[in-house]
Amino acid sequence: MNLLASIPSPSQNVIEIGPLTIHVYGILIAIGVIVAIIVSRNRYVRFGGSGEMFERVAIWGVVIGFLGARAGYVITHTHRFEGRPWAAFYIWEGGLALYGGLLLGALTFIYLLDRWKGDVFAVGDAVAIGVPLAQAIGRWGNYFNQELFGTPSNLPWAVEIDPDKAAAAGFPGVATFHPTFLYESLWNLLILVPIILWLERKAKLAKGASFGLYIAGYAFIRFLMELMRTDTTFRFLGLSRNGWVSVAAFLFGVGWIIYAQRRGEKRTLVGPPTFLSPQPETATDDRQPMTDDRPQQVDDGRRTTDDGSQNASDF
Repeated sequence: MNLLASIPSPSQNVIEIGPLTIHVYGILIAIGVIVAIIVSRNRYVRFGGSGEMFERVAIWGVVIGFLGARAGYVITHTHRFEGRPWAAFYIWEGGLALYGGLLLGALTFIYLLDRWKGDVFAVGDAVAIGVPLAQAIGRWGNYFNQELFGTPSNLPWAVEIDPDKAAAAGFPGVATFHPTFLYESLWNLLILVPIILWLERKAKLAKGASFGLYIAGYAFIRFLMELMRTDTTFRFLGLSRNGWVSVAAFLFGVGWIIYAQRRGEKRTLVGPPTFLSPQPETATDDRQPMTDDRPQQVDDGRRTTDDGSQNASDF
């Protein structure tokens, strides 16, 4: 095949340092997780939450989310582990079911936030920027592993795939394919995140709506990518398992946006606007974040009632 232009795949996906082998896939996933935690924490603090609490919740959410993502992949790709069940723990080989990770991670966040008296809606809005940025970074791990590519393509930005991997995907003799990892990464970075930030800056989104917009926006691009991807082992009515999940996630996201907008609660905004939290500070909520990032306020243990008298605090 004569190639006018294409994106070459990396010649290797590991970094050798003496006896130590470091997988690029793992490095990118780790960077994505760090970015998500830092961005989401800073946004949650600006929304009036505790940065320390967010970190505690995030550690558990990430760990359980990873377990859910790996379990979701292993359960739906059992043929890859026939004769070597221990390979289910080889995360560096690739294979994380994103929706499984998001589901278990979200349930973990909800449970711990309820237990530790956090703000679920504010956290949802906080991660609506951090998580898609992490996804935009982590998807490049698929590029280094030469996996999750799309159907054959001769476009100038088509990605070159190793002949053995192309043949294993059912396309012997085909050299270039749609780089679905690139499409999803650019969508998150250049379209989804900017749209959410722009609507937040214009104060168009009620508290909690940013999370719904992220879910709907990601489900939309994932649905399109599922129409291209060649790694699917199950299809129903021509649509992959994750394609159907994307449809359900999109409907959930739209429904959540409608619910949050009708709920109409304004989000707390503490301090000046930032690049990743651009909405101006408001005085719609007098609550202050009790964190190590801001001066602690002293509570004398009393509250003023409507008639001006003071009662002992029930804290």
